[in-house]
This record gives sequence, C-alpha cells and structure tokens, in this order.
Amino acid sequence: MKTMQIYAFDMNCVGHINHGLWTHPRDQSVRYTDLDYWTDLAITAERGKLDGLFLADIVGVYDVYKASPAPTIEAAAQIPVNDPLIPISAMAHVTKHLGFGVTVNTTYEPPFLLARRMSTLDHLTKGRIGWNIVTGYLDSAARSMGLERQPDHDARYDAAEEYLEVLYKLWEGSWDDDAVLRDRTGRIFADPSKVRTVSHDGHYHKMKGIHLSEPSPQRTPLLFQAGASARGQDFAGKHAECVFIASATPQAARPIVEGLRQKAGEFGRGSDPLRILNLLTVVVGRTEKEARDKLEDYRQYSSVEASLAHYSSSIGIDLSQYGLDEPIEQLTTNANQSALAAITKQAAKPVTVRQITEQMVLGSRMKPVVGSPEQIADHLQMWIEEAGIDGFNLARTVAPESLADFVDLVVPVLQERGLFKADYAAGPLRQKLFGGENGRLTASHPAAVFRHIRT
Repeated sequence: MKTMQIYAFDMNCVGHINHGLWTHPRDQSVRYTDLDYWTDLAITAERGKLDGLFLADIVGVYDVYKASPAPTIEAAAQIPVNDPLIPISAMAHVTKHLGFGVTVNTTYEPPFLLARRMSTLDHLTKGRIGWNIVTGYLDSAARSMGLERQPDHDARYDAAEEYLEVLYKLWEGSWDDDAVLRDRTGRIFADPSKVRTVSHDGHYHKMKGIHLSEPSPQRTPLLFQAGASARGQDFAGKHAECVFIASATPQAARPIVEGLRQKAGEFGRGSDPLRILNLLTVVVGRTEKEARDKLEDYRQYSSVEASLAHYSSSIGIDLSQYGLDEPIEQLTTNANQSALAAITKQAAKPVTVRQITEQMVLGSRMKPVVGSPEQIADHLQMWIEEAGIDGFNLARTVAPESLADFVDLVVPVLQERGLFKADYAAGPLRQKLFGGENGRLTASHPAAVFRHIRT
C-alpha cells in the first residue's frame, strides 16, 4: 500500500467549507487576523507530519443566493477574507518541512507581478511553496475588477494557458542557475550575460522584461489545480502536479482520477507522477461514541442557509428560487461547471433542494466521515484503494481542534499501518513529494521548453 499525502485545507477567513461552526464556543477561527493563530496552526500540522497547509481564496463574494451578499456577510461565509499569501512567511518561519499551497486567480493579476511574489515565497520558505492555479467563477469578482461580467468559462482557461507560458518564461528562462555570483571582491553580484529579457506577445498577455527575482529553490512552484470540468481536466493534465477533487464517494471519484491520469499521458507526461487528492471532512473521537457525540455537538452550530448561499454561487443558480422538492434545472451558467453537472446531467435522477440540504450535516454540501481513529483510518485506506487517489485535503470543522484531533488521533494509526510517512523527506516541497535531485520540474513538463540551455 502506498503512503498517502494529507493537507490541512483552510482559508484566510472565518467560515471556509463547513459554515456556521465559527459560532461554536471552542472555535477560534474568528482569530484569523491574528498571526499567532496561523503560526500555531502550522506548528500543529508539522507535528502531524502533514504534507502541507493549503490556503484557498476567492476575490469576490457569494451574492447569487437571494440576489444579495447579505446571507454570506451575516454568516461570515468566506467574507471577510484576507490575502492568503501574507501569513505564509510567518508559518514557514516556525516550521522546517511543512509545505504551503496558495490559491491565486490568473484572471485578475498580471503574471509579471505574480512571478515575483511566488519566487519571493519560494525563497523565504526555502522551496516549500505551491500555487493552486484557478481562473475564478464569480461575476462579483469581475465587477470588483471593473468588468461587467467574468470571461466565459473556456476563455478563462485559454487565457490561463498564456498566463502560465509567461510565468514559465520568467521562472525558468530569465536567469541561469549560475548567474548570481555574490562576488564581494570583484564587486559583481550577478553576471549580466547570464540574465536575459523574456518577452511574450499573445492574444491575452503581452510583456517584455527580466524576472525581478533571482532563481529560487524550485524556480516554478509546485503546481496545484482543482478544475474538474472537461476544460479544467485538460488544463490539469497538461500543467498540474497535484489535483484537488471533491467527490462524495470513491465510485464517483474513480472515473475522474482515471481521466486525469489519461489526460496527463496524452500531454506526454505519462512518466510524471500526478498526485490526486480528495476533499474530506473528518470528525474523530477516541471512540465511535465520542465522535458521534462530537458530531451532534457541532451540528447545533452549522448553517444550512450559509451553505446554500455558497452553493448557489458555485453553480451560478439561485437555489432560493426553488421549492424544497422542485427539481433543479439543467441550466448553462458561467460558474463552476463541474459542481453544476454533479446535480444535473451527471445525477442519476433530478436533484432537489431538500436532497442538497440533507447532505449539509455540518454546513457544507459534503457529509463528514465520523468515527474512532481506527474507523477513520479504515475509511481513508478504502478511498485510496477504491478511488485510486493519492491523499486528502482535510476541511476544518471547529478550529483548530479538528486539526489537532486528526494529528493526535488518526495520524499515529495511519503511521502504524504504514499508510502515512513517519517523517519528512529532505529537500524542497517538490522533492519531498516526488523525489529527484533538486526539486525542479521534470524535463517532460511543458515549462521545461522555456529553460535556457547555454551552449
């Protein structure tokens, strides 16, 4: 049995996936503006040998439900939300091995500036940074950025393809590995002959310049992606090293997993490892009864209303306009196509709002896994075997106790079974996960063609 990868999934906000739980008396997520909150979380994650702490992000608000942002503002459903990159330097400072993933939207930020920010984080974390590439799905974000509406779904991915080409040119091709000399005696910090201007003149992006950062440990950060639409899977197959999915069952996940691996092969990356991680919420107790009691305690504080507001924006349909038992129509929207397809064309029979709310045990649209440490370990092992995935993205419930519970109760059982590493490997994040010598992208990755080869 292969060892699994596990990430703590979070967001620089109060309410992330399981809405309403910030009202629980033990929850501390209201301290999200306190840097100590984040450094303590990172220390806990590293104590459990977790592969990383992953910070999601959005740059809009959920305002489709009831045609207003009021329900999400009231419930703190991913609003207010702060920049996810800012806490990472501090979390890296208090840890030595923990990886960090961060979501940044390609639609609203020039690639030249993002290239420097990610290189800076790669330096400061000593090569432990990963980037989750997203194109966005909220019209509210587009309006906030001065547009009437967001670009069409596939056009956002077309633009992201160009965006990555610009970044690859900057990260991989602007500076030679030996360009920086730090020669105090000769008074030469870097050799100009080994630093070059890169240019791009495309349909969506134009630039000409020298990358402002010297080569970082990984150069290109570890690349995450979470698109599950057909276009998103094409994009992931070409570029991603780790892919996040959110399937409710292993049976639903298996064809997605197989499709992603097939896509990677079609892009000539069959020999590259592709890690696929499924979203999961875990409620664990020392015994099954303790876990069930904990779940019932948590349920008192969950918010179905906030979850419906989140879901409405995800699929681009105002669920408040439907009766409880009225089937949701198969409409075409410009939002999250995979989330919409899951309850329409991919559903075995028409889905109603009542059926959706019945799934919302803890204020999210995914039921939690509940049980003793051994039962949770059994469930995770079953997912690995039946879905063919490589690991999990663990959504928080009551913070930070849900992470501490997993670290203290579940991780030791997984380690005893040989399902999870006993300690971290050496090197940058990519090297820890995939091996190799230097933590750089493989030669078969599309970024490699932009490396400058000196003759």
